[in-house]
Amino acid sequence: MSKENVVYDKAYKFAIRIVKAFQYLSKEHHEYIISKQLLRCGTSIGANISEANGAISKSDFSNKISISYKECLETKYWLNLLKDTEYIDVKTYDSIYPDADEIAKILFSILKSTRIKNDN
Repeated sequence: MSKENVVYDKAYKFAIRIVKAFQYLSKEHHEYIISKQLLRCGTSIGANISEANGAISKSDFSNKISISYKECLETKYWLNLLKDTEYIDVKTYDSIYPDADEIAKILFSILKSTRIKNDN
């Protein structure tokens, strides 16, 4: 299995957790603004990886992975904000944040290797 498929699988499973977090936040806390931002960027990670897997060029692939990486960084921001404003508890945060961090590290590694290959 290639790195791209591993990160796609992780991002897809992560997106499911993000959708469930959105459902919880909107139903239980009636929080719609931050949770909607989390939903948008947290599910966009995998969608952009999916687009990268269908890329028509190395540059296209690299650009989609870059977008996915940036969406992951944004997701981490919203998770921090939700924790610090006590919409999610520390236990929930400690459960989901490391997954976002792991995906970001994998994406950065892919991005770095594709950019190095494209520069040579």
